[in-house]
Amino acid sequence: MTQNSGQEQANRQLISTTKKQEAGGYGSKSTSSPPWNSLGAKPKNKSSLPLDMGRRLTGRTQHPEARDETEWLALPSHRRVSSTPRVQQYAVDVTLDPDTAHPWLILSADGKQVHHGDVWKNLPDNPKRFLSLSLLGKQSLSSGRFYFEVQVKEKTDWVLGVARESINRKGKITLRPEDGFWTIWLRNGNEYEANNYPPVYLSLESWLQKVGVFVDYEEGLVSFYDVDAAALIYSFTGCSFTEKLYPYFSPWNNHGGINSAPLIICPVNQTV
Repeated sequence: MTQNSGQEQANRQLISTTKKQEAGGYGSKSTSSPPWNSLGAKPKNKSSLPLDMGRRLTGRTQHPEARDETEWLALPSHRRVSSTPRVQQYAVDVTLDPDTAHPWLILSADGKQVHHGDVWKNLPDNPKRFLSLSLLGKQSLSSGRFYFEVQVKEKTDWVLGVARESINRKGKITLRPEDGFWTIWLRNGNEYEANNYPPVYLSLESWLQKVGVFVDYEEGLVSFYDVDAAALIYSFTGCSFTEKLYPYFSPWNNHGGINSAPLIICPVNQTV
C-alpha cells in the first residue's frame, strides 16, 4: 500500500468515526441525554464526559473589537501603544477550588494543577461540586477585568473558560453562553472549538501550548489567547453579566493515559 493510499484510508476512517459520533454522541441534535455521573456510585462508563458541546460550525470568527489587543500583543515593545489595554496587567492569582471538583479529578497540593486520576474518591456531596469532570477556580469576578493563563500542552482533550456562579452542576451541562459558560475546547487532539451558539470551529496556525483567558466584565467580553504566539484565538462579545464569574476547567478523561497530562495554572509574565 502506498503512503497516499494509506493516508486516504485513514482519512475515510476518521470521517466515518466523526459521522458516527455526531449521529449519536454529545455533538448530535438528538434529545437523548448522555449518561450522567452520580456521586453515590461509580459511573459504569468512565470514558464519558457529561458535557453537551453541540455541532461544529466550519469557519473562524474573530470580533474586530478585540483586534487592537491582539495587534498590540504582537508588536515589539517599543511600538506598542500605551492606551491599548495590556491583558497581562489584569492577571489574578487563580487557584482551583477542591469543593467543586468531580471525585475523579486529582488536584495538586498548591491548587495549580488538575488531571483525571482514574480513581474515584469518596468525597462528600455539596451544592458546589460538579457531577461532570469539571471544577472552578476559587477567585471570582463581579466587576472590572481579570486574566489568567493555563498550560494545556501534551493533552488531547480539555475545556477552559469562565462560568457564572449559578450554573447547573448536578445535571446535564450544556457549554454555551445561554447556560452560563463561555469556553473553548480541544477534542481528539486536533479539534478546537469555541462553544458559542452555534459552536465555532477554530482553525489555528499552531498547536496550543498555553491559553490566556481575559474577561472584561463591564464590556461583556471574554477573550482567549494563544500565549506563545501572542495571538487572539476567539472572543465572546456583547455578553450580559449579572452575577459572579469563576474560572472553569475540565481536564477531560485520561483515555488510558493518552490525556493524563494536567491542566496547569501558570504565573503570568507581565514584562512582555
